[in-house]
Amino acid sequence: MDIDKAALLKFNENADGRGRLVVIEGTKDIPFEIKRLFYIYGSDTGAVRGQHANRETEFVLINVCGSSKVKVKGVSGEKVFDLDKPHIGVYLPKMIWKEMYGFSPDSILLCLASTVYDPDDYLRDYEQFLKEEENE
Repeated sequence: MDIDKAALLKFNENADGRGRLVVIEGTKDIPFEIKRLFYIYGSDTGAVRGQHANRETEFVLINVCGSSKVKVKGVSGEKVFDLDKPHIGVYLPKMIWKEMYGFSPDSILLCLASTVYDPDDYLRDYEQFLKEEENE
């Protein structure tokens, strides 16, 4: 998978005297229907999460509180995204290796997924991922 397909997304913020509101709709604001969501919090600043690719699942990751970094890599290189605003997300297509790290103490990383959880969708060995990626 070409890592250039991973991209930052900016969501509309609605603001008034009461604060800010961000709305995200599947297939409108992100390129897939949302089938699952989960979030990561309480990670140590030195923790590395992810470290896998998915054969079929696409993701959008948003740091709704605090900050973190997302590294994507594959045969075409690597890229790092800084997630430090709650109205910015990163789109991750299927078959892209992802690592989340650099969590601030208050980080809450929201993950929107295009599929329900299936353990067989995960490639957790980087060398196996590279072999499958080259065959796509």
